[in-house]
Amino acid sequence: MTVLSTKKLKPNQRELLLNAGLQFVEYDAIRTQEVAFTLSRKLKNVIITSQNGVRALLNNLSSEQLESIKSCFTVGTKTTALLAENGIKVTKTAQNGEELARFIAENYKIESFTYFCGRQRRDELPTLLKENNVACEEVVVYETHQITQSFDRTFDGILFFSPSGVNAFAKANKNTRAIDSIAFCIGETTATTARIRFKKVIVSNSTTIESTIAKAVKILKEESRT
Repeated sequence: MTVLSTKKLKPNQRELLLNAGLQFVEYDAIRTQEVAFTLSRKLKNVIITSQNGVRALLNNLSSEQLESIKSCFTVGTKTTALLAENGIKVTKTAQNGEELARFIAENYKIESFTYFCGRQRRDELPTLLKENNVACEEVVVYETHQITQSFDRTFDGILFFSPSGVNAFAKANKNTRAIDSIAFCIGETTATTARIRFKKVIVSNSTTIESTIAKAVKILKEESRT
């Protein structure tokens, strides 16, 4: 059985597939590029929904601005871990943007926020905050570029780690057999996009690459026994 990963994996992540007896093909479906920005003020409440956003903050903000952050609200455990590694305390970690927005609206409605996001960010989080009259300024800190690569074959499973990755793959493979594969998604936000393109979509138990791989291994092993 062969799995396609739409993100190049680390050695320990590859081992999870190989140790399960699965072959794999990997490539980067998207490429991110930081957008330089400057802020003249200190920060208080910050929203970051990806590791790309964290890296952009670390590369563009002064140490004084980073230290001024009172509360940080994130999506995904890896995003939280990267912030913690750099001494930034996280107040709330959510599974996706919608969950995070609802938490903020219920618990921090009178506060104002700065949302560091990609240019192609999804609408759920800012829309929900606006609907609940939560003040939020958006700062674009990175761009996402799609990589066009088609595969004229089917895979037993395809690993997706972002809505942008799903869209990039689907755009390049809409007329190929690869679109008939099972889509394994890192979270519900990615899965929502995948359901538009794929007949069978499965969501990982947590929003990590390792969890997505583990889910694919479990499901594909079960299918191989039937």
